Amino acid sequence: MVTVKVNTKKAVSRMKPMHGGGEPPVVANASDCFFHYLTEAGIPYSRLHDVGGAFGRNLYVDIPNIFRNFDADVDDPASYDFTFTDLLLNQLIKAGVEPYYRLGVTIENAFHIKHYTISPPKDFDKWGKICEHIMAHYLEGWADGFHHKITYWEIWNEPDYYIGGNWQGTEEEFYRLYDTAAQWIKKRFPYVKIGGYGHASGLYTAVDLPNPFHGPNDDFYKDKWQEEFFIDFMKYAVEHNTPFDFFTWHGYGPTTHNKKVAPWIRAKLDEFGFTDTELHLNEWDPYWNEFGTEHHSAEIAAMTIAMQNAPVDVCCIYDMRTVDAPFCPLFNPITHKPHHGYYSFVAFNHLYKLGTQVAADSGAEELYALAASDGRKNALMISNLTGEAQELDLQGVDLSDAYIYVIDQDRLLSWAPNADRIEKNMVLLIEWLEK
Repeated sequence: MVTVKVNTKKAVSRMKPMHGGGEPPVVANASDCFFHYLTEAGIPYSRLHDVGGAFGRNLYVDIPNIFRNFDADVDDPASYDFTFTDLLLNQLIKAGVEPYYRLGVTIENAFHIKHYTISPPKDFDKWGKICEHIMAHYLEGWADGFHHKITYWEIWNEPDYYIGGNWQGTEEEFYRLYDTAAQWIKKRFPYVKIGGYGHASGLYTAVDLPNPFHGPNDDFYKDKWQEEFFIDFMKYAVEHNTPFDFFTWHGYGPTTHNKKVAPWIRAKLDEFGFTDTELHLNEWDPYWNEFGTEHHSAEIAAMTIAMQNAPVDVCCIYDMRTVDAPFCPLFNPITHKPHHGYYSFVAFNHLYKLGTQVAADSGAEELYALAASDGRKNALMISNLTGEAQELDLQGVDLSDAYIYVIDQDRLLSWAPNADRIEKNMVLLIEWLEK
């Protein structure tokens, strides 16, 4: 018997946006026919990286897709092609999802044959000015633009993975590019948050954990140099007084890994004086090759719970496409319909909407529990990763008139008759009113 104790009168924290996503479910004709799923799950952010596939489909978001000729006049609106990025951002805003804009380029997975956009810009100041004009278009109406709310502007993606397809410059060149662009942006738009840089390795070696993302670069992930890249970046930022409002890292490990890494990163940021710098896990997907299974959905639910309890401010799963398995954790790439992982986000959103996290203590390792309340309505979410079924004793929960839902292999947030037992890899959502 596992006891879960809930105290709806004991506030813990605000509910944080742990159910953001990567690129939205863009389809070939630029239709927003799947965006309603994002609205229905309350997705707070969509990180705009790798949008549309390789090279951003030559249409979306990436600097070379908007400013197509680097030798053009940076101040001339005619030098910019905003067409499809306008369409994308307007669709997201309409769906109630705030864009999380990555300033940079899409990964080039065939870089070893030839690469096109992942080398350092030939003029760092001009690159910063291009970013400034793109932001002015979306924030302040420049060049027949808009006045959107876009809080987070991220510079580049995974420059520490330079044996891969994201960056072909040196470490020092990246630090200088980030600093140059961030200085331009912060001076022009002091009200936005500027950050980066999408650290690739998960920083698992920093806490003596293996990287579970198996692939051709296994030995690469064992090297401590990526940890040194992060440390040296912070040293550079301190020396140059670089704007650094949020740090982004990527972790494709299980919940147990990322809940150990997050406090380490937070401590390092604080050590270098970046105590106000937010921490974002903006690419993650545990057991990415198990998408569409109950274990995958239970891991997703557990990660949202663990990161809510960790020193993390925003999470964005990689990602929200409907067509690109295996990195398709929320949608079936054949039917384009939501599957198990999506409903873990829906369940978390039930708690997120209540606003305040309240005390919930689980009596078992790897049984994750999270509760929230708005003072009248309460919700409890439990994910069972213990490896076996558990009998439950729920204390502080009024089950007499509760609504109980379950996610397992066959049920996708469906009604359940009781909450006295949780099977292996099952997610429970319980809602009840305060009396």
